[in-house]
Amino acid sequence: MISTKNIQESTGGGIQKLIQPGNIKAKILGVELEPYKFIPDSYQVILSLETEELGDEFEGFLINKDDPSMGYHKGQIGKVKSSEYAYADATTKGGNEIKRDAEMLKFLKNICTSLGGKALKWLDKQDSKHATIESLFEQFNIDQPFENIYLDYCIAGKEYLNKKGYPAYDLFLPKFVKGGAPFSNEEQKPFPVITYSEANHIRRKKNPTVSSFASSNASDNDIDL
Repeated sequence: MISTKNIQESTGGGIQKLIQPGNIKAKILGVELEPYKFIPDSYQVILSLETEELGDEFEGFLINKDDPSMGYHKGQIGKVKSSEYAYADATTKGGNEIKRDAEMLKFLKNICTSLGGKALKWLDKQDSKHATIESLFEQFNIDQPFENIYLDYCIAGKEYLNKKGYPAYDLFLPKFVKGGAPFSNEEQKPFPVITYSEANHIRRKKNPTVSSFASSNASDNDIDL
């Protein structure tokens, strides 16, 4: 006979430890520039994000896998590209010139605007202090004017198979659209965060022979944010 007296309640054990495509609220843990190997002198801007705390029953990844005493992340974590495509100097088919550094600066200004006063003051103080874009982003990561500030995000993803053969996602932020942004705060009413849509924000895996992509190919043992 089926007993209904001692049913075990569900716990947080089934919650993914990695951020998945969708709408989330998260804080930035760090930022890095990752060279894109297929285009010389190009970069991907990678955000390390952690979602809001998921409760006492959730156990995330170790904060430092070499020092378990530091404990575990209290939210989902993930590395998210600031754009689906790398930043690079280029010329469009229509003859318009695109400058890598200018586009990266636009992203930095946009994220600082959403982060608010502290980040905008930081950006203002960096005027004419850096000879290279690398130096500016390095300082952003060192000073962390984003620390413990949560924003709303729309997370898109490119599907791939991870090392264990399961579907996973190379995460990125979608483009700005009319009336919507890939990240926002609650006070930015004119530019609310984009509502996630699987049809618009998932790039399905096309080539069955490709097993992994660079940024988010991680297992429980090799996450390092």
